[in-house]
Amino acid sequence: MSRTREHEILQRARRLEHQALVDIYDQYNPGLYRYAARLLGNADLAEECVAEVFCRLLDVLQNGKGPRDNLQAYLYRIAHNWITDRWRCHVTLNIPSDPDGSEYSTEDFTDEMPDPSDQAKLRQALTRLTPDQRQVIMLRFYEDWDNKEIALALGKPTGAIKALQHRAVVTLRQILLDGKSYRE
Repeated sequence: MSRTREHEILQRARRLEHQALVDIYDQYNPGLYRYAARLLGNADLAEECVAEVFCRLLDVLQNGKGPRDNLQAYLYRIAHNWITDRWRCHVTLNIPSDPDGSEYSTEDFTDEMPDPSDQAKLRQALTRLTPDQRQVIMLRFYEDWDNKEIALALGKPTGAIKALQHRAVVTLRQILLDGKSYRE
C-alpha cells in the first residue's frame, strides 16, 4: 500500500468509516495471520492474536488516537506484543509444518534443506532461538520484510535488527550443521 493511500485510509479510519476499516482488515489480515500462526504454531491462537490486533486498533481509533503513518508496523507491533505476552505465559512452542493450510518454503534459510525431514529440523531449530530472533527471522524470510520495516514493527533500532538476524542465522546454521538434539 502506498504512503498516500495509507494516509488517506488512516484518516477515514479515524472517522470510523466502515469501508476504511474493511480495507485495513482485508489488506493486513492475511499477513498478520501467517505471522502469528508461524510464531505461535496454533491456528486458533493465531486467529485470537489477529482479532486482538484489530480490536486494539479499533479501540485507539475510537479514542481519537492511533497511528498517523506506518500502519503495517503499528499492527505488527501489536501482534508482536501479544505474542510476546503469550510466550511469557506459555514457554513451550510447537511450530507446525503448515499452520494455516498454505505451503511455505524454508528455502530462504538454506538451499541445503529440500526434504520434509530437514524442514522439520528447521522448524524445531527455530524454537531454539530467542523470541526476538525468531520474530526477526519470520518477518525477514517468511514475510519478506526489510530491516527498516522490522525495526519499526518491533520498536528496535535497525542495527539491533541486523544483529538479531545475524545471530539467529548463525545459531540456526550451527544447530542444523552440528545435528544437535533440539529437545529441551
